[in-house]
Amino acid sequence: MLRIFAGNLPPDCTENEFTELFAAYGRVRSIELIRDLFTQRCRGFGFVEMEGHEARAAIAGLDGQLLRGNNLRVNLERPRAERRSNRRR
Repeated sequence: MLRIFAGNLPPDCTENEFTELFAAYGRVRSIELIRDLFTQRCRGFGFVEMEGHEARAAIAGLDGQLLRGNNLRVNLERPRAERRSNRRR
């Protein structure tokens, strides 16, 4: 099972739309669409869990694609420590 990061989502993105986007590449095990605490609008990113080969196909197919005018950023989620160390470079 791989966890995928999806960024640059439109603020009005819904759970159904997010799921359908990835379901075209295989079975979506779970999603987590990050929402603003007060407005409940999408904060522009979320996470998806899929099996390995399906996750890789989704990343290859969706990274850079347009979703209502936004170029999606789709890649494997990196561990928190790795994200922090890359910022300092």
